[in-house]
Amino acid sequence: MHPPGHIHALRTTVTETHVITTTDLTKVYRTSGREVTALDGVDLHVREGEVYGVIGQSGAGKSSLIRCVNLLERPTAGTVTVAGQDLTALAGRGPRAGRELRRARGRIGMVFQHFNLLSTRTVQDNVELPLEILGTSGQERSRKALELLDLVGLTDKAKAYPAQLSGGQKQRVGIARALAGDPKVLLSDEATSALDPETTRSILQLLRDLNRQLGLTVLLITHEMDVVKSICDSAALMEKGRIVESGTVSELLATPGSELASALFPVGGEASGADRTVVDVTFQGEAATQPVISQLSRTYNIDISILGAAIDTVGGLQVGRMRIELPGRYEDNVVPIGFLREQGLHIDVLNEEPLLVKEGAK
Repeated sequence: MHPPGHIHALRTTVTETHVITTTDLTKVYRTSGREVTALDGVDLHVREGEVYGVIGQSGAGKSSLIRCVNLLERPTAGTVTVAGQDLTALAGRGPRAGRELRRARGRIGMVFQHFNLLSTRTVQDNVELPLEILGTSGQERSRKALELLDLVGLTDKAKAYPAQLSGGQKQRVGIARALAGDPKVLLSDEATSALDPETTRSILQLLRDLNRQLGLTVLLITHEMDVVKSICDSAALMEKGRIVESGTVSELLATPGSELASALFPVGGEASGADRTVVDVTFQGEAATQPVISQLSRTYNIDISILGAAIDTVGGLQVGRMRIELPGRYEDNVVPIGFLREQGLHIDVLNEEPLLVKEGAK
């Protein structure tokens, strides 16, 4: 396992296009004579066309991060680049830079937790509002709004008012409004936390569908692991204003000691004695349906105890995780563990490190 405070970020070697990049992003709030650091040197890299989830507990800095990405909050230090444009370079640099910043923000859609709809305007009028601000003609606004309402499945609610809608319908209106400016990036600020589980699933599926149909890059923040599990290609864990772990979901699941992987796919169970080896085995794709554990037992004639197991779909990929106990200490099980690794499985030996320390002390 990683020591406390360890910053673990998975890096890919392939050159990729990053639509959102933050570099050493810092946000300090000053209030009542004291300073609160919400963001402490955040480096974030979101690839083009992916759904990227930032997860963390309340106070971790998630909301400050997403509001700094579109400069609703001005960072104290660091840079924010979206679609190749440094937004922080435009902040507070005069009228011309201000106009450029507004145009840049127009390419970033934002979906809010509490919908933020205007109660005195119809659904269609709410969707038209960003276009109205941009000076789009009435006929074009109407055409675009109806097109977007069709996209989110609410054509029949165009003349309704927000009070006549369910929570899920209100959020669909919010998503349609966020898409009015044809953004390349969609930001989601806890968009499903006020919804029931069934409605949450439908909204998440809508976001995934829009990601695929429109080629949208989606950055969402959440405190719910199921959101990351359902639709995210990549994820980052935030704690105390810092990203402590990040990577694609498949990379995280394959990383021994990953906090995110353990939280996404928890399995329980402890060793029944000091002379036992506990191993977490992660199966992905076709390997999730193969009888590898029974093969291991027959090949090496060993009794294997299954302490915990689960199978689910994570990031659109079928994943299984199993915690098993092997008789004997780690040094007695090097060959069987090697057999599991040869099958292409991801192996995390939970009680390996203490044994190695003990061996080194002899």
